[in-house]
Amino acid sequence: MLRPERMSKVSVAGSKGVMPAVIETVHGLNLVHLSDYDGTWEGFDNGNPIEGADDASEKLVTVRALESTLELSADEAEPGTLEENWEERVEEIRTRVNELDDQRSEIREELRQVEEKIGRVAPFAELGIDLDLLSGYETVDVVVGEGPLGQVEDAVAASEEIRAYETFTGGDIVAIVAAPTEDAGSNPTDDALVGVEFTRHPVPETDQAPSAYVDDLEERKRELEYEVEDIDAELEQIKTNEAGFLLRVEEELTIEVQQAEAPLQFATTDRAFIAEGWIPSDRYDEFVADLNDAVGDSVEVEELERASYDRHGKTHTEDIQQGAPAAEDDEEAASEDGQQKAVTDGGTAVTMNDQPPTIQDNPSAAKPFEALVKAVNRPKYNELDPTIFLFLTFPLFFGFMIADVGYGLLYVLIGFYMYQSFDSPGITSLGGVAMWAGAFTIFFGIMFGEIFGLHELGYILFDGHPPMEDKGLSPATENFALTWVVVSVLLGVIHLNIAYILDFIENIQHGHGLWGAITHSGSWILMLNGLWIWVFTPQGASAKPDFLFEIFDGAAFNFGFSSFPMMTLVDLPIAGGFELTLPVVMILVGIVLLAIGDPVELAEFAIPFAHGVSYARMAAVLLAKGGMAFVVNLLVFGGVETEEGTRPFLAPWTDYTHESGEVMFEGLIHMGPIALVFGLIMLVVGHIVVLLLGITSAGLQGVRLEYVEFFGKFYEGGGKNYEPFGHDRNHSED
Repeated sequence: MLRPERMSKVSVAGSKGVMPAVIETVHGLNLVHLSDYDGTWEGFDNGNPIEGADDASEKLVTVRALESTLELSADEAEPGTLEENWEERVEEIRTRVNELDDQRSEIREELRQVEEKIGRVAPFAELGIDLDLLSGYETVDVVVGEGPLGQVEDAVAASEEIRAYETFTGGDIVAIVAAPTEDAGSNPTDDALVGVEFTRHPVPETDQAPSAYVDDLEERKRELEYEVEDIDAELEQIKTNEAGFLLRVEEELTIEVQQAEAPLQFATTDRAFIAEGWIPSDRYDEFVADLNDAVGDSVEVEELERASYDRHGKTHTEDIQQGAPAAEDDEEAASEDGQQKAVTDGGTAVTMNDQPPTIQDNPSAAKPFEALVKAVNRPKYNELDPTIFLFLTFPLFFGFMIADVGYGLLYVLIGFYMYQSFDSPGITSLGGVAMWAGAFTIFFGIMFGEIFGLHELGYILFDGHPPMEDKGLSPATENFALTWVVVSVLLGVIHLNIAYILDFIENIQHGHGLWGAITHSGSWILMLNGLWIWVFTPQGASAKPDFLFEIFDGAAFNFGFSSFPMMTLVDLPIAGGFELTLPVVMILVGIVLLAIGDPVELAEFAIPFAHGVSYARMAAVLLAKGGMAFVVNLLVFGGVETEEGTRPFLAPWTDYTHESGEVMFEGLIHMGPIALVFGLIMLVVGHIVVLLLGITSAGLQGVRLEYVEFFGKFYEGGGKNYEPFGHDRNHSED
C-alpha cells in the first residue's frame, strides 16, 4: 500500500531457434516490462526484427488509415472473427473506401469553388445590372465594389485622370462608370480610390443576369451537397458492416508487429539471445511455468534480482541467482546447444542496468486518487506512495471547506456520472474522487446542519443546535469563524506531522540511518510541534490573540480547554526573568539538529509556522462559500432579525409574520409574481455558481495543500511506468 508492488528482474536465454516461440509466449502473458539492451556486452548486439515485420507494419498502416477515413473508434464494434482470406477483404475495403474518399474530395473541391462564385456574384445581384454590361468597354473604366458612396464620389470627382463618371448603387454595392482623360493611366478609377476604404469585386464572366446566375450556382451547390451526403452514407454503411472486422485485423497486426520487433530490445549473437525485463515478484512462478509449457528446457529462465526500496543512490537488489565466478579472460560462455549467458562479475550475473517500473498497490477505494498523484509525477519505485494519505485527507479537507448536504449530493451525482459514463481512466478517476469529496461534504453538511446554505437540517435533526453549531457568518457568531480558523491550522499541523514522519521513516530505513533521520526529519518534527504547542501556552499571551484561549473554553465550544500548561523547565535570569519551557526547548533543539544535518535549510526555519498558517485557507473557503450561499438565500427568501436560535429566513415553509422580528429584506419570492419568477431563477443560478466555485476554490486549495505543504516534505516522483510486453485482446471472439 505505501510501497509499490515488488518487482523482480528476470532473464530468459536460449537459442535463436526458439526465440519466436518465447516471444509469442511472453507476449501472451502481457507481464514482462522489457529492458532495452544498450549494446555494452562484448560479443552481443541488438537483435533484428523477425522476418515479415515490414510487411505487417505496412498492412497495419493501411488498416489504421482506413479506420481514420471511416472515423472508426475502438468502442464502436463487437469482437469479430478473422477468416483466412482477410487480406483480400481488406484490399476490397481499401479500394472502395479510397474511391469514395477521392470522389468526396473532388466534390468538396468543386463545392468550395461554387461557394466562392456565389460569394463573388451575390453583390452583383444586389446591384441589378446585367453582368455583360459591366465589362468589355474600351473608352470607359467600370469598377464594382463596396465602400462609402460619398467618399467614393468625392475621390472620383477629384481625380484629374477622370473627366466624367456615373455611379450606380444597390445595397452596399457601388458601380462606377468613369470616362478617363486622354493622358490617363491604365486604371484611373483604381488610382482615384487609393485613399478610400473600397473593396473591389471582379466581374464574373457570364452572359446571364446575376440573379439567374446565382440561382444556377445555388442549384449546383445543392446537387453537390446531396452527392457528399450519399458518399458519407455509403462510407457509414461500410463502417457499420466492417467495423468489427477492421478492429480485429488491426489487433492481430498490432500483435504481430510487436512480436516481430521485440528482438530489437534483446541481446543477441548469431546463435543465441538474452532478454531481460521486470515482472511482479509474486508472478515469477507463473512466468516460468508458462515458458516451460511452451518451449520446455530450450530456454534458461532466471530471477536475477528482487528489487528493494532503497531511496538513496541506486536501487538496492536482492540477488536471487548466483552465477559461477568468471575468469578474467572469459568474455562469453556458450553451451553446446548454442545458448549463451551474460558475462558474470564476482558471482552475480551482469544485467541490463535499468530501474524497476512502478505498479502502485493501493486498495480499490483509494485507486481513483492515484490520478491526483500522477498529476504531479508517478512515484519512484523506491519511495513511499502518498496515494493512501491523499485518499484519507483530500476529501476531508474538501468536505470541510464546502460543508453542505445539498452541494455534497450534487458532487456525488456528478462524480457517479463521470465514473460510469466515460472510458477515459483519468475522467473515471476524477469521478471517484468527486464521489468521495461529495460524501465528506455531506458529512460535514450534516454536522453543520446545512443544505444549500439553509439551516433547516439543524432544526430537523438537532433541534437547532447541530454538533458544529455555526459557520460564523454573522457578527453574533464570529467566535465560530475564529474557531474554524484554529481548527484548520490544527488539521494542518497534523497533516504536516504525517509528512515529516514519512520522511523520517524513509531516512531511517534507506540511507541516512537513525542519526540522519533525526537531523534531517526529526529536527522539523521538533520545531513544528514545539512551535504550535507554545502558541497555545500562556507564555507571551499578551502578544497572542485572545480567541486562542477562549474558543474552546466557552466562547464557541465548552471543552474546558484554555491553554496548555507552561511546562517550565528552568527560570533564566535574563531580561527580568525568562522561563525556558519545554516547547521552546523543542524549537531550539530542532534548530540545532537542522544545523548539524543540513545547515543550508536553516534559511527555511520559518516553514513550520508559515505552512501551518497556510492551512487557514480552508476556513477562508468555508466562510466564503457559506457566505455566498447565505446571500443567495437572503435575496430570494428574505431575512428577519430574530432572537438567537430561530430561523433567520422568511422562507415559505416557515410560520413567520412581520411581527416575528424586524424584517431586514422581504425577499424576491414575497414581492409579487414577476419578482417570484426572477427569484426562482436567481435561486437556481446562484447555487449553481456556488457549486462550481466550490469545485474550483475548495478543489484547488485542497490540492495545493497536498502538493505543496504535504508532498514537498517527502515526495519526489519520477517513477517509470509499467508497460508490459503484450496486448489486451478487445476485438477477438476467441
